[in-house]
Amino acid sequence: MSKIKDSKSPHTPMMQQYFKLKADHKDHLLFYRMGDFYELFYDDAKKASSLMDITLTSRGNSGGEPIPMAGIPYHAAEGYLARLVKMGETVAIAEQFGDPATSKGPVERKVARIVTPGTVSDSALLDEKNDSLLATLVSYKGRFGLAVLNMASGQFSCCEVDDGEAMLSEIQRINPVELLIPEDLTPPAVLKARRGLRQMAPWHFEIDSARHCLLKQFATKDLAGFGLEQMPLAVCAAGGLLQYAKDTQRCELPHIHGIAIEQRDDCILLDAQTRSNLELTENLSGGTEHTLSSVLDYCATAMGSRLLKRWLHRPLRNHDLLRQRQGIIAAIGEQDRHHSLHQLLKPIGDVERILARIALKSARPRDLTQLRYALEQLPEMLDLLSGTDCEPLEDYRQQLGPFPEITGLLQKAVIDNPPMLIRDGGVIAEGYDSELDELRGISENAGQYLIDLEIREKEKTGISTLKVGYNRVHGYFIEMSKMAALQAPDEYIRRQTLKNAERFITPELKSFEEKALSSKERALAREKALYEALLEKLLGELPPLQKSAQAIACIDLFSNLAERAETLDYHQPEFTDQPGLDIQGGRHPVVEQVLDTPFVANNTRFSNDRKMLIITGPNMGGKSTYMRQTALITLLAHIGCHVPAQSALIGPIDRIFTRIGASDDLASGRSTFMVEMTETANILHNASNQSLVLMDEIGRGTSTFDGLSLAWAVARHLAEKISAYTLFATHYFELTSLPENTSGTVNVHLDAIEHDDRIVFLHEVQDGPANQSYGLQVAQLAGVPKPIIDQAKQQLALLEAKSGQPVTLQAEVELAATPAITSSTDQLQGDLFASAPHPAIEALKAVDPDNLTPKQAMDELYRLRELLS
Repeated sequence: MSKIKDSKSPHTPMMQQYFKLKADHKDHLLFYRMGDFYELFYDDAKKASSLMDITLTSRGNSGGEPIPMAGIPYHAAEGYLARLVKMGETVAIAEQFGDPATSKGPVERKVARIVTPGTVSDSALLDEKNDSLLATLVSYKGRFGLAVLNMASGQFSCCEVDDGEAMLSEIQRINPVELLIPEDLTPPAVLKARRGLRQMAPWHFEIDSARHCLLKQFATKDLAGFGLEQMPLAVCAAGGLLQYAKDTQRCELPHIHGIAIEQRDDCILLDAQTRSNLELTENLSGGTEHTLSSVLDYCATAMGSRLLKRWLHRPLRNHDLLRQRQGIIAAIGEQDRHHSLHQLLKPIGDVERILARIALKSARPRDLTQLRYALEQLPEMLDLLSGTDCEPLEDYRQQLGPFPEITGLLQKAVIDNPPMLIRDGGVIAEGYDSELDELRGISENAGQYLIDLEIREKEKTGISTLKVGYNRVHGYFIEMSKMAALQAPDEYIRRQTLKNAERFITPELKSFEEKALSSKERALAREKALYEALLEKLLGELPPLQKSAQAIACIDLFSNLAERAETLDYHQPEFTDQPGLDIQGGRHPVVEQVLDTPFVANNTRFSNDRKMLIITGPNMGGKSTYMRQTALITLLAHIGCHVPAQSALIGPIDRIFTRIGASDDLASGRSTFMVEMTETANILHNASNQSLVLMDEIGRGTSTFDGLSLAWAVARHLAEKISAYTLFATHYFELTSLPENTSGTVNVHLDAIEHDDRIVFLHEVQDGPANQSYGLQVAQLAGVPKPIIDQAKQQLALLEAKSGQPVTLQAEVELAATPAITSSTDQLQGDLFASAPHPAIEALKAVDPDNLTPKQAMDELYRLRELLS
């Protein structure tokens, strides 16, 4: 809003109330409840009109100016909120708390909740298969504290990292929809560009208040039990985040009863570029098609799908834990348990998020029926998982439950198909509460009650002309003639005298009247009270129910992975403490699903004497696919999954790096080559001898000899200094000489053959270097016009003739450093783009071989050779 007026300004009382609320929520869109609508005013109205495509109007005046306004029906608010949240907007919702019938002046209104992208829990506002996370970031002297909250499940975690690169990697992994940072922290450009970034006053993250907030939430005397006593930055981040969540929800958060510390050393580290290049959950175009998760995710529940994505982004290094996961998958796969589990789990619903809504008192009636259905399936699920002799699976089985008392309570309390909202009534089942049943009976059966009462009173008094009636003015009454009234019982109290009759009221009828006249309102009020009491009872069982929901998600995921292994012909990898990597018959899990022809499987082997593979071969020959499949197989093994290979033996791996593809970052002033070198530098600084490194076409973004020299130096450093497991793809054939003087380096290639001036890719990895790149043939496949291809062939022949024989890498590097030689080689490179044909070609075109004598032909041949020289 451009200008906030105070309550002393000449505005209507209602607008004064609006300005007061808006002053406390200047940065939020304010939904102001007016009857059946939420209204927005002034700049909020203009912004909402643009964002949500709703009509902007101007009604009335306040302070002498027209009031711009836009409104939405309250019953349709969820759809609009969902759109605003996806845009990164925050909405403060002001509800009516007063009674319009009794209020003097404007009805009392208060902000009931603040809807932000990171704190929503309503199902309509959330993507069911993706986590919606709130994160906070604080920094001190180059170190960072990071806290993450999943409001929709209650999962709360934190960590501390030592440098900016690690911090950005964690932010990329978490991918929060809302990120809170102190105003005195200058975020890097990549964070500034994030939607949902919110800067807050530094005092929000002050250590003492943060610590107090955490202690109060967890009801503990210290944080030692959570391992946070020596992690002040994590405490600051976590406390600030928790307080923000409470402020937005305007209530306590009972579903958050602990915090986990995430150690980066526990998992295989993936930087942002690696996550992007491997297309784990999002493809390079920003979609979800043809990603690793799209191939693996056939989970029955949304909880399982979300858990799968978390695992893919945080592969573990602990081999013992991974073997436990493998054991669970094998046990579930026995006797086709996974098929039965899938059918049992499919209709079970999103219990995890339902429990969060119960904790926040925002659960709807159908949430409770869905929870009840889920709990009803637990006994059958427990039977299905029994007798497996798998101890880790038995642990999950114990967490499942069952919960007979809660199941019975929900069966008794809520009808089978309740309305959407409790305000509509008709949610609580008959027989659950006698008072509610009586109120409903009064409202629904008032007519019959009066008939029965009349019959009883006639029999009791012996007055046959007695009748029971009702009017709006006097309410219910018993009417009889004046003569009969002389015989009225003592408990009859005269209510009204008419010309020929008397009307009475009895204590019973008076009691019925009081109940009947307000029965509907009282029934609805009673039902709301019973519903709130039911939520309170469920709150008392929240921790074990949350553990059950987590167990359901894990069992769903394990069942899904067992099915994927069977359907996709995946095999269980083995782990070893010995260094190395040996994949036999490996396949790319995504590419093989989109091919119309069988995928060509390949082997990958690394050992102490085989640490770098120099990969050559034609474009489109499969080099990039081969590299990525090695990384994806390694990653899948480290989530406990079976892998697309005949076998895989995997030693210790600490990180996976990729330098693949060409992209720029012009917004930050970085060219394609600068981005390439930045990513390369990150690898060279952070890779270790246990890292898996994928390097594709290093040095192609600059001149030939600059790029060649860089590629040679990078490859040699990775092989000799770092000794990382490296797949190094290149079109610089000079690099194939590296194995001659660099230990642990070998050549492999993907082959192709030419047939009828066409190229056929074999996609098979073989030992040794490739014999050529087939660049012109690939250009022809791409549709480059034939005259261009013919001219390129001429220039290729010319370059090969001028260069004589290939120059060794060492010689080229030395020549590149010599000015005179560099000038000569630059001239050679310049000839590639020369438009004038070579004199020898012109001379050859002029020759008519049919009219030459043998002697003339020999002379012409010598002349052409001199021209070429």
